[in-house]
This record gives sequence, structure tokens and C-alpha cells, in this order.
Amino acid sequence: MRFMIIVKATTDSEERVMPSEELYSAMQKYHEELAKAGVLLDRAGLQPSSSGIRISYPVPGGKPKVIDGPFTEAKELIAGYTLIEVKSKEEAIEWAYRYPDPHGFGQGEIELRPLYEAGDLTINSELLAKDAKLDKQVEEQKKT
Repeated sequence: MRFMIIVKATTDSEERVMPSEELYSAMQKYHEELAKAGVLLDRAGLQPSSSGIRISYPVPGGKPKVIDGPFTEAKELIAGYTLIEVKSKEEAIEWAYRYPDPHGFGQGEIELRPLYEAGDLTINSELLAKDAKLDKQVEEQKKT
């Protein structure tokens, strides 16, 4: 089971306030523990929404609308993520519980969300085979 640990943004992260060395070190140690346990798939911080672009689809079948950041409501934005693969929801919760306060000073908030697998979204064997082929292609590209 794959889960994403989502780090919620704060006004500080939206203002590009960088983490202290202590916090960065704690995050690094946490990710090293995940890697050592063999459950870490990916992790990254995201630049503030002022660097972002939103694309919306206001009219079905119509032209997408592009909106440049920044976006309002920092508490609804994402500042970073950690992607893990574990055996159960309980294990994901255990790992998420150990996540350091991502912003320090009691401002941090994380969200734990399971990812859909292809089989959760369709039972069409042709589409599932195409997904498997694409997954294999991505894995091969990572090796080069």
C-alpha cells in the first residue's frame, strides 16, 4: 500500500522561510530511517504557491484556464510530501506519527492519504495492462 504524507503549508512556507538546520537535520534523519526500513519511495519540498500555476477546467470539454500563483489560504496548500510503501494503514500511521513537526514552533500539520492503485480505479483488463506497461517503462527509465 502506498501512502503520501502531505506537509501542509503555513504562512512561513509561503513566504519562503527556510527550515532551521535542526529541523532540516530532523527531517533528514526521518527520511533516512524510512529508507533504511525500505519503505521510502520519494520525498520533496514544494516551492511556494507564488511559483505555481493552477489549471482549471471550468467548462466540460472546453479550453483549460491557467491561473498564476500565489494562491490564497495557505492552510489549504501543500508545502511538501513523503511517499511511502508499507504493508498496512496501521504501519503508515506509525511512520506518519514519527514525522517531525515540519515547520517547527508547533505550526506544522501533516495529512496521510492512501494512493489509488490502478485496480482500484478500473477492472478493464486492457487498461490495467497498459498501466502495467507504463509502470515498467517508468522503472526502466529510472535505471538509466
